[in-house]
Amino acid sequence: MLDLVFTRRFSMGHRLIHGASESCALPHGHNEFVTVGLRPTTPRPLDGAGNMVVSFQRAKGRWHRFVDDRLDHALQLSEDDPLLGWFRTHEPERARRIVVTPGDPTTELMACLMMAKLNALLDDDGGVLRCAEITLQETPTNTVHFAGDPLDMLPTPRPPERCWWRRADDSISDS
Repeated sequence: MLDLVFTRRFSMGHRLIHGASESCALPHGHNEFVTVGLRPTTPRPLDGAGNMVVSFQRAKGRWHRFVDDRLDHALQLSEDDPLLGWFRTHEPERARRIVVTPGDPTTELMACLMMAKLNALLDDDGGVLRCAEITLQETPTNTVHFAGDPLDMLPTPRPPERCWWRRADDSISDS
């Protein structure tokens, strides 16, 4: 099986307010690496001419733009975080740069949301590839690796139209 593997680095800020880690309750940031493994949905032998599943540019272009334009230097907040309301009221332009998550934006949750978003983008590009696995390195000593269906791991099922991670666009929130 030929998998295409791509890594992107981005900087982000977040806070975790639901008590799992008091040291993470204050806003802070990380320089993260996300690595994705893309697998053909219909595996076949190389053709003897171009010898590619798809071009690397096609496979990674939209994803890298999403990471660079929407996740890099964005703030990640839970949809019930009081800071989100503050930003929406006092700094609405900056609020548009906030990644809004269902619960605390942990590395585990973000890996699943990012994988779901990438799969939506890949489906929109003809469904030739699927993200088979994702690795999100928060720090050199803390990494999450996930393989499977990210939608099975996400909390609180909700209608797809209320899930930015299921839309093939640049959205990072539902408001």
